Amino acid sequence: METAITARPRRPRPKVVTLTDAAAARVKEIMDRADKPYAGLRVGVKNGGCAGQEYVFEYAAEKGPIDEVVEDKGVTILIEPKAVLFLIGTEIDYEITKLSSKFVFHNPNETDACGCGESVTIQPAAEALD
Repeated sequence: METAITARPRRPRPKVVTLTDAAAARVKEIMDRADKPYAGLRVGVKNGGCAGQEYVFEYAAEKGPIDEVVEDKGVTILIEPKAVLFLIGTEIDYEITKLSSKFVFHNPNETDACGCGESVTIQPAAEALD
C-alpha cells in the first residue's frame, strides 16, 4: 500500500513591514511622479551614522531574486535579504509637522537612536528572541 503525501498549504507569513495609510499614500504619490515605472520601493538598512545603522529607501528597477516582497495598501515594498531580520515587525509612517515631513520607522527591534534622529541601533529579531 502506498502512502500519498499531500502538501499542506503554507500558513501565511506575517509581513516584515507594514505601512500606515499616510505612508502608503506618500509612496504612491512619489512612485506616480517617478521618471519611469519601477517594480517598487526598496527598503534596507546600512551601516552608518553615529548610532551605527541607517534606514535606506530607493526606487527598485526590478525585484531581486531573493528580495522579500511585501504588498501593503497597494504599495510594493522590496526588502533586501540582509535587512529582513532588522525590520521584522516595523511599521513605516509618514509624518508632517510644521518644520518637516519624513518617513518614520516604528521598529520594535531598535535598541537606541542618535540625538539627531538620523541613525539607529537595531538588534536582529533572531537575537531579540533569545
